[in-house]
Amino acid sequence: MSELLAYVIRGIPVGCVFALMATGIVLTYKTSGVFNLAFGAQAFVSAAVYYDLVINRGWPSLAALAVAVAVIGPGLGLLLDRLLYRHLRSAGTLPKLVVSLGLLVAIPQIVKLWFGSGSAFNPPGAIRSSYVLRFGDYSLDTNQLATIAITAAAAGGLTLLFRATNLGLRMRAVVESARMAELNGVNAERVSSVSWMLSSFFAGLAGVLLAPLFAQISEVHFFTLLVAALAAAAFGRLSSIPLTLLGGLLLGVLQAMLAGYLPSDSVLAQGLRPSLPFLALFLLLLFWPGLRQPREVTDPLGGVDPPPPAPPAAIRDRTLTLATRGVAVVFVVGSSVLALTAFDAFWLSVVTKGVILGAIFLSFVILTGITGQISLCQATFAAVGAFTVARLVAETGVSVLVALFAGAAVAALVGALIALPALRLGGIYLALATLAFALMFEYVVRPLDWVSGGFRPPRVPRPRIGAVDFSSDRAFFVLALAVLALAALLVFAWKRGATGRMLDAVRGSEIAASSVGINPFARKVLAFSLSAGIAGFGGGLLASFEGRVNYDANFTYFFGLVWVVLVVTLGSRSIQAAITAGVAFMVFPRLLELAGVSQSFSQGIAFILFGLGAVTYAKHPEGIVEARTRASLEWTMRKLARRGESAAGRPPHQEDAVPAVGVGAGR
Repeated sequence: MSELLAYVIRGIPVGCVFALMATGIVLTYKTSGVFNLAFGAQAFVSAAVYYDLVINRGWPSLAALAVAVAVIGPGLGLLLDRLLYRHLRSAGTLPKLVVSLGLLVAIPQIVKLWFGSGSAFNPPGAIRSSYVLRFGDYSLDTNQLATIAITAAAAGGLTLLFRATNLGLRMRAVVESARMAELNGVNAERVSSVSWMLSSFFAGLAGVLLAPLFAQISEVHFFTLLVAALAAAAFGRLSSIPLTLLGGLLLGVLQAMLAGYLPSDSVLAQGLRPSLPFLALFLLLLFWPGLRQPREVTDPLGGVDPPPPAPPAAIRDRTLTLATRGVAVVFVVGSSVLALTAFDAFWLSVVTKGVILGAIFLSFVILTGITGQISLCQATFAAVGAFTVARLVAETGVSVLVALFAGAAVAALVGALIALPALRLGGIYLALATLAFALMFEYVVRPLDWVSGGFRPPRVPRPRIGAVDFSSDRAFFVLALAVLALAALLVFAWKRGATGRMLDAVRGSEIAASSVGINPFARKVLAFSLSAGIAGFGGGLLASFEGRVNYDANFTYFFGLVWVVLVVTLGSRSIQAAITAGVAFMVFPRLLELAGVSQSFSQGIAFILFGLGAVTYAKHPEGIVEARTRASLEWTMRKLARRGESAAGRPPHQEDAVPAVGVGAGR
């Protein structure tokens, strides 16, 4: 009994940090409607500033704490609100989630550029004191006591804020409808700024309190903290601060008990202990009552907003459509010939990987673009396909081509198994469930020898079809182009076919779709499975090109997050945008190196630009490629209309040069 009590006491301070950060996430969600996945990145900023001020500049701890938590934290929150989130008040769940993902990708990279990429070891505690509270055989040091006291005060203060103050009532009213709140005399912009500054204050406080729990300050540790906080927030159903506090405490105590009771060298301890936050999040999302199909907050005055613009394909005539496709074919053929004839081995390898990633990214068109669902584990599905190919070729000796289709089938099966429980969640909870699966795969499944092959993963040869050998880089580039073309045709046929139209109906209204005999859940599972299969085939092809499954360089959960941000920013409904995203992911960092950026920083800068590109989602939810395509199309139509009027002997007028280019045009 005394041993159990010791583990409980040891886990309470850690659980308080989890709870403190989870409370900040709940606060942000309740007061802004944003499920802020960048909360951990904001905590990382304050922790890095505190470390730099204390260790590198010799500031006193309390002064550094005041700057990092009370200045940098709220200042960052105010900046995010002013520049970004106030323009997303009336947006749906997906835009807000994508923007927060972009910030999650970009902010840590910006911090690393600012403070350098060196390791920040032995971060100091917020309170430097040798005082230790002892009661019997148990003890708590000053930092642990401060963490417990601050967490209790924060939870009590926020509960009082929401239940007994006008400010808390105004915060919730602004989330429901900023315009209706303003009609009642509420300054929505001021209330929104206060809520973001308050939540960012909590992020900074949690970051500084967390830092001493790890050997160094790293964005990876803060992401682990974020996942644990997400589990606690899910326990509180994103609404109850007392339940959120309890969830964080339970998670911290459970982690301490596992560390104490399980032998450190056991397989269970090595797999379960580091993955506990991910496993807890996944299980809570699947089985905790009250998390299925949450009600999305919608503005009652949202109907007065102008409708979204029509896609370019809906407003151009047949002649322009054929001309556009012809130009695209000429561009692709010309680029391919240039790559085969003029590129050296390095650039040919870069472009080949970009083409393969383009094929993988087409999976987002099916899942996010057509179905309206977001998955944060597409990189994991690609890894499943790659590992399947590697193990099949090594263990059974089957041809690589057969193994590629087998890898796609296994990935599709895994996708279906994940979709069956996860799709019932919907909205942000579906995204969190897929993120939890990606993390569990990376930390629990991937290290298993029967999955990855251990320290020496098996080699994957390049395919051979009859007498055609794809062992040379140029031959493999042609194969990658063929796979990309077939995948694009498959996605195009899916979009234009009966299933794609049914999914469009489901995306518009599940109730209306069900009333005409469409099974929304079955169609979503089918789309999820096909999307995973395409990613799995691309992952196997990438492993074959590189000769082995290079997981850390290609398939980590972080790469999966960057993939989502990049594809959705460019346009998740566009085949052209998905292919562009794949090539850009590989080519852009290399172009930065040619411009003089060092290799150690080129990928970080690319990720910053990719992540910050997500802020354009507020203005162009259809994607940058679609927006630019529409602008070019409208310009072309104006020119053609003017030319037609001039030929008819009538002076052109700009206001009637283009016939009704809008939502209803071309439908």
